[in-house]
Amino acid sequence: MFGYIIVNKPEMKFKEFDLYQSYYCGLCKALKDQSGRRGQLTLSYDMAFLILLLSSLYEPETQLSCQKCVAHPFEKHPARVNQFTAYGADMNLLLSYYKCLDDWEDEHKLTRKIMASSLKKSFHRIAAAYPGKAGIFQENLGRLRRCEKENSKDLDEVSGYFGNIMEEVFAWRKDEWEAGLRRMGFFLGKFIYLMDAFEDVEKDKKAGSYNLFLEDYNREGFGQKVEQALNMMMAECSRAFERLPIVENTEILRNILYSGVWCRYEYVKKNRERNVTDV
Repeated sequence: MFGYIIVNKPEMKFKEFDLYQSYYCGLCKALKDQSGRRGQLTLSYDMAFLILLLSSLYEPETQLSCQKCVAHPFEKHPARVNQFTAYGADMNLLLSYYKCLDDWEDEHKLTRKIMASSLKKSFHRIAAAYPGKAGIFQENLGRLRRCEKENSKDLDEVSGYFGNIMEEVFAWRKDEWEAGLRRMGFFLGKFIYLMDAFEDVEKDKKAGSYNLFLEDYNREGFGQKVEQALNMMMAECSRAFERLPIVENTEILRNILYSGVWCRYEYVKKNRERNVTDV
């Protein structure tokens, strides 16, 4: 349920993409420092966006370094790290741990159980550091699981539980910007949940797994209904973003919010249309 909050690279300037990539590489470095290679496997574009957003809003002191890594073994590349990098890494690991447990309960994939076990030490450390957030994550994931068992079709309720989780992730601290960040996170979380359900509907139908859109899939107007819901979520998220006093990296952040988040949707949509035409 991660990886949808990405850049639209063809629409970016080279220097903007390089800057964005440096924050992404900084997150990768922080995950390795905190949890080794297992931590790096949880690397998420969604958390890279959060780090860039918070860094642009609060403008903290940021360290820039150049280094090699497994993904770039032959040449050094820039990595930016600040206080939000560590926070983003913690949230990334916390969410990944819960996601692994959820996948294990849903599909009984042994690899997900093993991954959760490998992250348990990091999970306990982060949950102790952020007990309020960990409690909210667990509570809303439990409510999501209840909705799945009840086969709920209430779009707002089901997606809202994941929205509550992302709202808490975005709320770094209690200050004058908390409300705006929470609103951004809430609607972005709903978008992520709905986008994930849209992408997985065919797979879930074959597997007999829960999916919010199972009854509407293959009905006339399904695509338009989903697109309208996704547009509503991103419109609210973007309104909240535009109210924040951000002057740094605004073009990169807008690229993600107004264009990048739709890249996977367009891919899934076109792929389905192509499959229908082929049949």
